[in-house]
Amino acid sequence: MRHRHVYLVPSRRLGRSLGVDLVPHKCCSFDCIYCQLGPTTELTTTRRDGTGVQTLVAEVEAAIAHGPRPDFVTLSGSGEPTLYEPIGELIEALGKVFRPIAVLTNGSLLTDASVRDALSGADLVLPSLDAADDATFTYVNRPHPDLTFAGLINGMVTFRQQFKGEIWLEIMMLGGVTATGDQASKLAQIATRIRPDRIQLNTVVRPPAVAYALPAPRNELESLCQCFHPRAEVIAEPLVSNTSSHTAVSESEVLEIVRRRPCTVGDLAMALGAPSPAVTKTLQSLLASRTVCVRICGRRVFFAIDEGVNP
Repeated sequence: MRHRHVYLVPSRRLGRSLGVDLVPHKCCSFDCIYCQLGPTTELTTTRRDGTGVQTLVAEVEAAIAHGPRPDFVTLSGSGEPTLYEPIGELIEALGKVFRPIAVLTNGSLLTDASVRDALSGADLVLPSLDAADDATFTYVNRPHPDLTFAGLINGMVTFRQQFKGEIWLEIMMLGGVTATGDQASKLAQIATRIRPDRIQLNTVVRPPAVAYALPAPRNELESLCQCFHPRAEVIAEPLVSNTSSHTAVSESEVLEIVRRRPCTVGDLAMALGAPSPAVTKTLQSLLASRTVCVRICGRRVFFAIDEGVNP
C-alpha cells in the first residue's frame, strides 16, 4: 500500500521510524553540504500550510495498521518540518493515535515563539548543531540570509528552558572541518548552554550533497566524545532484526523508502522487517529495470532512485 506522505525508514537513533513528510522535497532553511537528500531547491524561512492534518493522520493510521509497528512516528521528511505551519495541530492529533512522537529539526526556527509552542506536545525533539562559530555555520549549513548563528543557539537555549520532553542534540562532525579537538571543545561549550538530554556525534554515512563533505573516522569520533559533558555518544549503525514479518518484498515497498533517502540492504531489511535475501532479490529486479541505481559512499553500497526515472 502506497502512502504519499508517510514512509518507514531505518534510523540509527530511533530504530524503525515512521517518517511523515511535511514539506515539499528540499524546502529548507539550510542548504547543508552534507545533506543526503541533495541540494536545497527552495531556501526559505517562510512557514506555510501544506497537506491537511487529517490526511496525514489517516496515512499514519493506515501505515501502522498494515505494516511493521514503528518505534517512533517522526516528523521530518524531505525538508525542514517546522516550516509546516500546522505542525502543533498535527502533533496533538497524532498523539491520540500513536506515541512516542519525535521531531527532527535543524533548529533554525526555534527563535520563533510560535514554533517552540508548536513543538511542546512532542515527546522527543532532535535538533542539529553543526558549527561552533559564524564562519563554519556559513560554510557547512549555508543558511537562509535571515538566519544567524547567534540566533540558532539562542533559540535552542530558550527551547530547552520551555520544553518538557527530551532533547537529543545531534552534532555533525565533518572530516577536516569540525572533527577536531579544538572544534569539539567549542561545540561542547555551546552544548553545555543548550543542556540536551543526550549528545550524539554523527558524520557522513550516505552520499552527501557535495563531494567535499567528508566523513570522520569512527575512532576519531569516539575520542572526541570525551570533550562533551555529559559524554557524547557516537550514533551506532542500525541493527537488522533477525525476525521478519514476511519473506517477499515488493518493488513498491522498496521504492517508498529509497525515493526519500539512499539505503543499504541492511537499512531496507530493518525498515521492512524482511530478511536481507528477500530485499536483495527485489533490488536486483529494480537494478535490471534501471529504476534504482548504486551509489558508493566510503566502502558502503547504497541504493537510490535513478535520477532519470520518476517512479
